[in-house]
Amino acid sequence: MSFQEYIDAAQHFFDTLVERASDDELFAGGYLRGHFDLAVGYAQVSGEEISAQELNEHVEKSLVKAYRSGELNEDDKAHVVDIWEQVKALKA
Repeated sequence: MSFQEYIDAAQHFFDTLVERASDDELFAGGYLRGHFDLAVGYAQVSGEEISAQELNEHVEKSLVKAYRSGELNEDDKAHVVDIWEQVKALKA
């Protein structure tokens, strides 16, 4: 799967959460989408040619930094981790 195909699949995944997710999952999906979109934006602005795996690494670094700064409680973090695993599986 190409970088752009992965981005498109992830965006579609986030969009469809609205139709099927609980309130907690919607919050987590929106939170995660922010981190994902930020990583995509940085890659596009810098002109970097990165892989889907490298994009995931950027997102995970951002999430770890947010977790360490206490941005999420444990329940919200668990929802974010669950949704993030689903997004990463899209590139397989």
